[in-house]
Order: sequence, then structure tokens, then C-alpha cells
Amino acid sequence: MLLEQGTVVAVEAEAIWVETVRASTCGACKAKAGCGHHLVNQQQSGQRAHLRVPVSSREIHQVGDTVQLALPEGALMRGALWVYGLPLALLVGGAVLGTLLPVTAFDASALFGMGGLVLGFVINRVLSRSASHNRAYQPYLVTSGDDGCQAVVVQPAK
Repeated sequence: MLLEQGTVVAVEAEAIWVETVRASTCGACKAKAGCGHHLVNQQQSGQRAHLRVPVSSREIHQVGDTVQLALPEGALMRGALWVYGLPLALLVGGAVLGTLLPVTAFDASALFGMGGLVLGFVINRVLSRSASHNRAYQPYLVTSGDDGCQAVVVQPAK
């Protein structure tokens, strides 16, 4: 379970908007000087992200409340597999298909590989729009325990 703490910045009828601050974890790593992640985190540390979190009508939140969000690791892993794996698989599949074709006028493997990559991006775009309301991929509130927040745990539908 991935946990993140945030502050409520807006309240809607069936959702709240939560602002989180990206924190860098590179302070504990010994390879800071030679790590590309350190440079990226150094540039992005302190940036704020706004997340829309669905809540039930019986939960009462006000602007300024501190809440704790949770996201199952499985949702993150499935999302990463779709976002990175599908275009990569279609790129390789298109390149293999291009090498099997008896075309000599142009490099069919490069053309079909790039076509597969673009097709993977298009499929991800369509799937992300249809999955945007899927509660399995949305963060939900959990009880933080340190500030008296009494948020009800809402498990995402599977």
C-alpha cells in the first residue's frame, strides 16, 4: 500500500481535491552524485500535485483538513505495465513483422516498429480515458491516526 499525506483544497458533492507535496527520498542514498534520479528529484522537489479523491456522502471534509491517501501497489504495477509494456511489445512486434515482409524498397521493420509504438500510445490513451472512473486505479482515504482525522476507509471495487 502506497501512502501519501495531503491537504484538502476543495470540496465537491462526491469528491474532494487533495494537494500533496512531492518529497525527495534521495537524501538517504549514497550515490547522489552519479544518479540521474537525484537530478530529477532535485528539480521537482517541493512541487505540488492535485488529486481528485472520491468520497461517500456521509464523509465530511473541510478545506484545510489533513488526510492520508492510499493506493494499492498492484494498481500502480498494472498501470505501469500497460503504459510501458504495451507500446514496447507493439514496437517489437511491429519490427518483427516488418522483417518478415518481403519488402526491399524501404526498411519495413523500422516503419512497422514505429507504427506499433504509435498504436500502443493510442491504445493507452483510449484505455486511460475508459479507466479514469475505475475505482481500482484511484487513491482513497485511510485513517491517518495522528491528527484525529476520522476518514472512512473505502476499498476500491475490483
